[in-house]
Amino acid sequence: MSLEDALEHYKRYFNEKIETHGPVPQGVDYNGPDAQFLRFEQLVKVIDPDQPFDLIDFGCGYGGLLSFLQEKGWEFTYHGYDMLEKMILAAREAHGLASNADFTASETDLATSDYVIAGAIFNNKFEAPVEKWREQTLRVLQKLNGLCTRGLAFNMLSNYSDADRMSMRPDLYFADPLFYFDYCKRNFSREVALLHDYGLYDFTILVRKQV
Repeated sequence: MSLEDALEHYKRYFNEKIETHGPVPQGVDYNGPDAQFLRFEQLVKVIDPDQPFDLIDFGCGYGGLLSFLQEKGWEFTYHGYDMLEKMILAAREAHGLASNADFTASETDLATSDYVIAGAIFNNKFEAPVEKWREQTLRVLQKLNGLCTRGLAFNMLSNYSDADRMSMRPDLYFADPLFYFDYCKRNFSREVALLHDYGLYDFTILVRKQV
C-alpha cells in the first residue's frame, strides 16, 4: 500500500469511528475517557498557563481537548483543525457556544500560535511501509514546529510496548521514542522532554521554545 492509499484508509477509518460513536473518546479511537484524560494531561505539560495563550489542536477530532482545557480554567484561545469534515461538524455541534474556539478542516486557515498539540495523529499507519510512515511523521512535525512560537507536544505508540499484550498490530505505528527525542532536540529546540512514565503504551514529546 502506498502512503497515499494509507492516508485515504485513515480518512475512511476515522469517518466511520465518528459516525458510529459520535463525539465521545471512542469516536476518535480512544479506548475510553480515562485513557484520553491521561494523555491530555501529558500533552498540556508543554503549556505555561500563567499567562493567556493560543493553541492549535492539530487533529482535533470532536474537540475533546477543548473541554479538557476549559475545565482547567485557563485563559486561552483554541483553534481546532482536523482533515475530516465530519470531525469538524461534530466539534462545532459539541462546542458551538464556545466563544474562545474555532474549528476548521482547512490547513490554510491555520495561523502561527503559541502552542501546537497533536494527540494520537500518528498511530494508524494501516498498510503503509514503516519507513514511508516515519517520513510522513517527520514532514508533519516540521510543519507543526513552524506553526508554534512557544511549544509543541505530540504523542506516539512506543516500540517499548509489551509485544504479547499489544500484539504489535501491523496496522499501527510503534515509534522509537529515542529517535524522536533526538530529532526534536537536533531540529526544533534545546528544551525537549520525553515522557514515558504514565502507564500507557505510548510516549509524549514536549518541545519548549526559548522566547
